[in-house]
Formats: sequence, C-alpha cells, structure tokens
Amino acid sequence: MTRLKLGVLREGKVPVDKRVPLSPKKCLQVLQEHPKVQLVVQPSPHRCFKDQEFTDLGIPLREDLSNCDVLFGVKEVPIDQLIPNKTYFFFSHTIKKQPHNQKLLRAVLEKGITLIDYELITNEKGEREVAFGRWAGIVGAYNGILTYGRKWNLFDLKPAHECLDMMDMEEEFFKVRFLPNIKIAVTGGGRVALGAIEVLQRMGIRQVTVPEYLNKEFAEPVFVQLRSSDYHHKPGATAFETQDFYQHPERYQSTFLRFAKVTDLLMSCAYWNPAAPVLFTKEDMREPDFKINTIADISCDVDGPIPSTKRASTIAEPAYDYNPWTTELEPAYASTKNVTVMAVDNLPCELPRNASVDFGRQLLAHVMGPLANGDTEGILARATIAKDGALTERYQYLQDYAMGTLADNK
Repeated sequence: MTRLKLGVLREGKVPVDKRVPLSPKKCLQVLQEHPKVQLVVQPSPHRCFKDQEFTDLGIPLREDLSNCDVLFGVKEVPIDQLIPNKTYFFFSHTIKKQPHNQKLLRAVLEKGITLIDYELITNEKGEREVAFGRWAGIVGAYNGILTYGRKWNLFDLKPAHECLDMMDMEEEFFKVRFLPNIKIAVTGGGRVALGAIEVLQRMGIRQVTVPEYLNKEFAEPVFVQLRSSDYHHKPGATAFETQDFYQHPERYQSTFLRFAKVTDLLMSCAYWNPAAPVLFTKEDMREPDFKINTIADISCDVDGPIPSTKRASTIAEPAYDYNPWTTELEPAYASTKNVTVMAVDNLPCELPRNASVDFGRQLLAHVMGPLANGDTEGILARATIAKDGALTERYQYLQDYAMGTLADNK
C-alpha cells in the first residue's frame, strides 16, 4: 500500500510566525482518520506548540523533509528553503501579482513545484473554506478596544500577544466596564467581521440597528454591523444590488460620512476592491462633524479605503496617530485631536495557539480528505496555482508576473 508522506514545515519567514497549520492533536487526528498517511514535523524553537507537545503524542520530528510528498506551511516559504518537485500548501500572496512575492512564484516554477494556496480553497459557491479571518477579527476588535482605552486613559488591557490563549484574553474583558457610551461601527459581513462582533458581544457591548445607531443616543456603549448596502449608493438606482456592486464597484459612491458623524471607534473588517469608492477622504477627516477618533483597520488596506492607514503597524507597536491637518503620522497617543490607528497586518499571530487549532480543524474538514482520496471534486485542483512547475490554466494570467516581464516588476 502506497503511503502519502506529509511534512509540517517550520515557518521560515522573518519576522518569525508562531502559528502552525496542524497542532499536535490535529496531527494525531490526521493519522487516525487517514491510515494511508504518514506525517512528520520539522522541529522549531519558535512555534507556539513546543516540539515536546508533538513527541508526547507520538508525532515524529524530522529536520530533513525531502522524503515527504506534500509540505504544509502557513506563510510564504523562503526561496532558499523550497525543495524542488514537491507539493506545497501555504499562503503565497501572489494571485494579485504582489510585487514582493514575484520572485517566489518564479522560483516555484523553476523548481518544478506544485503550489496549492489556502486562499483559493473554496466550495462550489466560491466561498473560502480555509482561513484565519475569524482570528483576525477577534484580535483586531480586542486591539481596537485596547487602543481606545489607552487613547483616553480609561483602562489598560493586556496585549493579546501576551495572553496565553483566548481564555486568558477574556479575563481582561471585565476592564471594559469603564467604557463610556461610545458608538462603534463594524464594517463587513465575512469571517473577520463576525470575529470582531464575537468579541464585542462577549464584552457585553450591545448591538443596535442601523436606524437606532444613526438616530438615537444611548447610556451605554453600542455597536452596529454595516454591510456594503448600508454605506454605498449607485446614482440613479432605487435599490442596492449586491451582485452588481461586486461586479461594478466603480459605479457606486460612498455614503459612509453619515456614520462618521456619529461614530467614535471604527472597526474596518470589510474586503475592499480598489475599484470601489473609499469610505472617506483626507478632507472629510478635517471636517468639524467628523467624529471618529480611533480606527482599528483590521483589514489593513494600506493607502486603501481609509486614508489614515498609511502603513501597517506591528504587534510590538500596534498603534500610531494620524494628524488630519498635516496628513502626517505621529507617535501613538500624541494628541487627542489626532486619529489613532491600529493597523496590525498579522493579527492572528497574537493568539497563535487558538488560531492554529482552528485552522487545523478546517484542514481536516476540507483538505485532508481530497488530498488522501484523489480530489474527485476538484477542490484542490481549483486552488492549484502551479502544477509540476507550470501555471495551471486558471492562473495563466500570472505568467508575465512570474517571469518578471511586467513593467512594474522590472
């Protein structure tokens, strides 16, 4: 009986990511549910699960993974660590022709590698099956409240990355009782937004409707969830058509300013198409009735829909100030007249154990079966950017990018 040999990679990208695609218990579950599979783990001194936690469950550690058929990582694998002619699973961040990963995709092709990107693993409706989005929302919302509390000297939450796990982080929620009657707007309807809402609800913050949010005053902090239809309008249209908006976002205008006039803390969790209108402009932020003073840009689209997100921040220094009058960035909490921005772009790394367990659960549910049993429904085929060193038909549009022949890649 031919066995499928799987390897779990040590994360090699710098700064070091502590997440792992499969926790020790999920590794054990893979072996129990798929008898034809063998699995080894590359040792790591930085991983959120210690090597001992794997070996305690009988999961072997191996430095050399060249004998494996399929290798699982989380973030991009450094070029010098790619093993030729192997199948890799990781987030490649190449499908939008991201300049910083052009050389990575070229190396994948030159080394005869098969690359399957987690971001592209979808169901028949095109919905993603494997993602860290919920944990981005959970940590992002927590960081947003933390940032607001520090800005106004209300309370000082322990940073999420200093918490052992989600349960430890929840022990901090009691401090939020010192939150005044502010209004919080959460944009988006996907995993990220739902993760953010989960935290706000666990903190005891009440959700209200859009009309209530816009027109009523409350004696307690409240939040609202805003969908695209709540803050976009197509001139001449009598109703919002979701499919039309996704297909032709350039035809729409933003109506977000009506929310900016009553919002204290904005949590941006929505996917943004560069062809879509921005939420508001630099000029809007200087208007006397622009009320937002703290922004948790959880989606972290630099130079995107929120003009104050001029760069990503870091886990070590998660916030910075944006001065609306100079449009320059200043140190966090430099002035209450500034807008304070939290724009960490790797939020799930702050709760790596929880995020890893959840991610592994998704791999067991949606990837391991097709991988071990021939991918009869084509789930993995749709997510395969390159096969044996050649771009698949679906991703042929990346050829010039991969070869570095596009003008912006020279």
